[in-house]
Amino acid sequence: MIIRQKIFDTYWKFAAERQEIFFKKLRGETAPCSADKIFNNYKFCNAYRASDRVSQFLIKEVIYKKIFNKLDTLFRIFLFRLINKNESWKNLEKKVGEISLNNFSFKKYEKAIKEIIQENGVFYGNAFILCANKAYGYDQKYKNHLSLLEEVFIKSNKGLDLIKSKSLKELFEKLLKIPLIGKFMAYQIAIDFNYSEVFNFSENDFVCAGPGAIRGINKCFKDIGNRSYEEIIFWMVKNQDKEFKRLKINFKNLFGRKLKAIDCQNLFCETDKYCRVKFPKLKSNRSKIKSIYKANKEKIEYFYPPKWRINTEMKF
Repeated sequence: MIIRQKIFDTYWKFAAERQEIFFKKLRGETAPCSADKIFNNYKFCNAYRASDRVSQFLIKEVIYKKIFNKLDTLFRIFLFRLINKNESWKNLEKKVGEISLNNFSFKKYEKAIKEIIQENGVFYGNAFILCANKAYGYDQKYKNHLSLLEEVFIKSNKGLDLIKSKSLKELFEKLLKIPLIGKFMAYQIAIDFNYSEVFNFSENDFVCAGPGAIRGINKCFKDIGNRSYEEIIFWMVKNQDKEFKRLKINFKNLFGRKLKAIDCQNLFCETDKYCRVKFPKLKSNRSKIKSIYKANKEKIEYFYPPKWRINTEMKF
């Protein structure tokens, strides 16, 4: 592989600066939290996926709000990731009550979602591009998604089969066989499932490079040789300490937790976005950053999967 040094170094510098901003906000500092105007002007995900606002909501309110059985846990996670919008989940709960398989019905949820769209204009978040074909014959995306959930968790044993997965890769492969779920979404849902107590796979067991990560890798490397994009991500995981040391960067990890494959995958995507402004001559099929930074005054009380054993280590 042939490294494009300036951009490759930017990857690690970006990770360190974004994590520094995370800790500044944690200490109660207000924007601007960086001397880098790009960070102050545009929205970037955290260095650690689990620290992002939507992931935090998922972990606290969807997975660990109370104890659910395994099938209910996966149902709730699956539905939330399809929606991918905190406010929509809260609005849905107000209309249907506790979200679980016991009170789920196509008609009940269809009516509630239709009302939410009429009241708010939107239902889905825009972080992920969801497959919107008419797999179940409906024009409306949400009706196809409700039919998908109905098929997986009620009309078939697919939900139970997901629970039987013995590895992160097997879980991903089973999700990939489900209608409307592409490779990137299957990986994201697998990671979400793994936040719960249903599974306990290492996040370094498997990775799937999404479109944004591929763009980032192609910017950081002139040539990846005979390596796959996934092998490049694992290489970054393995060499993170060495690269931070080489650049004399004091990277503040997540309370003792090093960057995992999902984080390094995401960081390639965010580096691609950052480089669109920092190095505009370095072309890809995306030339602008869509999300402008706007401070969210709603404070996050950070909580991570208890099995990570870092909640008691959080010191700001």
